[in-house]
Amino acid sequence: MRILIVDDEPLARARLRGLLSDLPGVELAGEAGDGEAALRACERHRPDLVMLDIRMPGMDGMEVARRLAALPAPPLVVFCTAYDGHALSAFETAAIDYLVKPVRAERLAETLRRARARLGEAPAAASARTQLRARLGGEIRLIPVADIRYLLAEEKYVVVHHANGEDVIEESLKSLEEEFGARFLRIHRNCLVARDALKALRRDPDGRFQAILHGVDRPLDVSRRSLPELREAMRHL
Repeated sequence: MRILIVDDEPLARARLRGLLSDLPGVELAGEAGDGEAALRACERHRPDLVMLDIRMPGMDGMEVARRLAALPAPPLVVFCTAYDGHALSAFETAAIDYLVKPVRAERLAETLRRARARLGEAPAAASARTQLRARLGGEIRLIPVADIRYLLAEEKYVVVHHANGEDVIEESLKSLEEEFGARFLRIHRNCLVARDALKALRRDPDGRFQAILHGVDRPLDVSRRSLPELREAMRHL
């Protein structure tokens, strides 16, 4: 997959270049420091994917994305920005993802997996979302799935516990389990945990089993029905 990096900050370009160099099947198609240069580079190098900053001097990333979308064979676009206030506008340009700097290696790898599915013309349903949306009044907050540690059902809502706190979403735990079953494991009727967040399994003084997660202070109850699958998952960590 040929990737073009577009950012007006040399250090940001260097960081992305370093992250991409660690990933298999990636070829750097070039770099650009502003919008006009990005359009010229796309015409010259024909990248499969453009990693695009939003705030740049002159033509900003949104305008670049709109111009690329008008091409007969547009590249895929992923926004990489230090600002999270442009998320809705970004998805209106048909960008496939929105990464907030500093970009983490795990999130980047997940984004590239999604891009490969698009390039392979995989059906949309075959590719799980990379972000969940939480509404806070009139604001929409995007939560990277890779940052989620566990999901807890409470009445009609699901509380998403993630690296930056917690948010409430109006989705069912069952539908989330069906969509993200490869990433999350059910440990109780009301709880899914991220497999890569699992740290330990223990018994409390009353003999009840509890899961201990990385980055989570409270232990989570494990039902006896879920215990065999949890033990099996932990053997493969």
